[in-house]
Amino acid sequence: MTTRVIKSKTDLEALHKFLDAQKLPFTCDVVRGKHRSVEQNRLQRMWCNEIAEQLGDQTPEDVRAYCKAYFGVPILLAENTHFAEQYEKHVKPLPYEQKLALMREPLDLPVTRLMTVDQKSRYLNDVHRYFSERGVVLTDPERIAA
Repeated sequence: MTTRVIKSKTDLEALHKFLDAQKLPFTCDVVRGKHRSVEQNRLQRMWCNEIAEQLGDQTPEDVRAYCKAYFGVPILLAENTHFAEQYEKHVKPLPYEQKLALMREPLDLPVTRLMTVDQKSRYLNDVHRYFSERGVVLTDPERIAA
């Protein structure tokens, strides 16, 4: 599967050329919005570290896997057709522990890296809400920028 982020007229023209060269039939998905941001990725990693430290019984990678599975996968299942098809076929039938293993390094099933800025914002809001309700104190991104 080819993914392209179109930010300019030049990008759009290159995409047109690419599509014109494709053998028919083929399927094309268009997703509105731009790809997740570096700042969002940094915040996610920071929160995984903070959650692991405060809970004390998980590594940051365990937290990351849990969050991808419980907050990220539902977003993509609802909004990314290709992801949903592949997840339903290959991952959904697996037991819980195997699903979490797929989310961790070294396999690291793509979830958040497939998200747009809007999807990643909703994901981060869900993570923040869930862990805050359980007494975990997470860095406020507004205070980082100040």
